[in-house]
Amino acid sequence: MRLRWISVLLGVTLLTVFATMPAAAQAPTKVNTAIPVTLTGTFPGGATGSFNGTFNLQRFQNVGGTLTAVGTLSGTVTQNLPGGGTTTIGTLTNTPAQLPVAGATADPTCQILNLTLGPIHLDLLGLVIDTNQIVLNITAQSGPGNLLGNLLCGVANLLNSNASVNGLVQALNNALGLL
Repeated sequence: MRLRWISVLLGVTLLTVFATMPAAAQAPTKVNTAIPVTLTGTFPGGATGSFNGTFNLQRFQNVGGTLTAVGTLSGTVTQNLPGGGTTTIGTLTNTPAQLPVAGATADPTCQILNLTLGPIHLDLLGLVIDTNQIVLNITAQSGPGNLLGNLLCGVANLLNSNASVNGLVQALNNALGLL
């Protein structure tokens, strides 16, 4: 009888605890907020002018194998006048933009094997063989017409979820709390 009362009390206590549990204990939801990035630059090719503004980063995405930052661009384009001073050429306000991230394109090569052997000393019945460090590095080149390279890169990347730009896009968006 005593055991029955203890189990009833334990059950009521657990129900009370779960019923009064705060909603904050639920899984957090991601908030799609933009991250402001200040951009400044000058015209290429000897033209005299500049851009000053802000890029509001909303997410990353893969555009043709290139890591691309997606967001809105606001700022002012100015041109330097020959006698000094500047004039405003145009203004952007929350203009949708896709900016490629430099140096983050899909690499057509993939690592197959990187093996480093230390120095070897063999003495076989009077025949002595000495080597220095041996480094064997095998990479595959993927792309049109590279059948073996495509096959080996495909096999090498089977278990690698971050081998492509898509994996990098997902990792960056997760790290920044975007989307």
